[in-house]
Amino acid sequence: FMINIEYIRNHCIAKKGVTEGFPFDSDTLVFKVMNKMFLLINISDPSYFNVKCDAEKAVELREMYDAVKPGWHMNKSKWNTIDLSFDPPDDKVWEWIDHSYDEVVSGLPKKIQQQLKTM
Repeated sequence: FMINIEYIRNHCIAKKGVTEGFPFDSDTLVFKVMNKMFLLINISDPSYFNVKCDAEKAVELREMYDAVKPGWHMNKSKWNTIDLSFDPPDDKVWEWIDHSYDEVVSGLPKKIQQQLKTM
């Protein structure tokens, strides 16, 4: 597949208010916006990653794409695992990552959303 961990990392860190780190273990790279997680990827096996998703949209995506599964080790109603070995369309992968970021931002307190806008 064309999308790899470097492309994903570059896409994430280019967004406003994003930090990256390893809060759980030395394998799980976590991207946060204003201290809230929006993407997790295992650096030992970067063929899949977790993103947040609107609950209704999550179900639709799982029905439409083999690459989209309920979030592994996450709240399955709000998180999807994207399995790149199923070769999902690149534009969809970027769309799902952007949706995850937007979902997290929309859930932030208004004050934090304002801070983010001024960054």
